[in-house]
Amino acid sequence: MGRKFQTIDLVYASMFAALMAVGANLTSWVPFLQVAGVPLSMAPFFCVLSGLLLGSRLGAVSMTVYALIGAAGAPVFAGFSSGFGILFGKTGGFILSYILAAYAAGKIVEWNKNPKLPVFMAAAFAGIIVIYLFGTTYMYAIINYVAGAKLSYLAAWQIMVWFAVKDVVFTIFAALITPRIYHQVKKGNRQTKQRAA
Repeated sequence: MGRKFQTIDLVYASMFAALMAVGANLTSWVPFLQVAGVPLSMAPFFCVLSGLLLGSRLGAVSMTVYALIGAAGAPVFAGFSSGFGILFGKTGGFILSYILAAYAAGKIVEWNKNPKLPVFMAAAFAGIIVIYLFGTTYMYAIINYVAGAKLSYLAAWQIMVWFAVKDVVFTIFAALITPRIYHQVKKGNRQTKQRAA
């Protein structure tokens, strides 16, 4: 059985939920940083980072908190949107995919006792692949089977190419900055728990 979350864990989860809200809206007000009305969000970057730094369970919890806050009405989704309706719209799959992506990225890091840069790089790209696979497929299904429009699966992926360039760059950046932060956080957690014991 996994360990119980401690206060510091919940602080980290809340922090990343807040970072997601900021990242989702950094470019919302810039018209030319949008594709098909969807902002070029930095949410995938913070999502992957949460998995790399917090681990699978806590990373997924932080993304779940973000999704629930937005669904409850706080304007934290891209374009300062909110509500359960967003989750059932064309971008809803990406929001839900953040939970899976953070878990996947975190799990890969956890499989290694002393993860180095190649592990973080592999984990970061695994996370972004999950986001694209789940999010794009969900978008395709919503457009074709809920909205009643016609969009081929290939066309759905062609739309995502515009987002992929940005996300690949930030995924690499996330992997590069994570190792030092990761080990510092782990060291700080051990010291905090030793003082509390």
